[in-house]
Amino acid sequence: QVQLVESGGGLVQDGGSLRLSCAASGSKFSINYMAWYRQVPGKQRELVASVATGGTTNYLDSVKGRFTISRDNAKNTVDLQMNSLKPEDAAVYHCYARDVRYIEYWGIGTLVTVSS
Repeated sequence: QVQLVESGGGLVQDGGSLRLSCAASGSKFSINYMAWYRQVPGKQRELVASVATGGTTNYLDSVKGRFTISRDNAKNTVDLQMNSLKPEDAAVYHCYARDVRYIEYWGIGTLVTVSS
């Protein structure tokens, strides 16, 4: 029974920084891909950043240069360092993981609020 637990959300001022963390546990199979998504009420969920086992990363264009994703493959954890936060970054951020069977898992989310 795989669980993804996120932490690190909160309220920051425009231009501030925040670090999100996610820990995956309980998987009987290797997780080879992890990512962060975000969603606001009434809006489509969007991929913010992702990282594969080999270290390849991808970012949403609007966060490039400001956000950095990293993972510890042995511990099945993934972090998202968010700098120079903007009001438009405010959302519920969800951790995502996929194992070698291509089974997908989602965290319940952590709220990020950015004041203007």
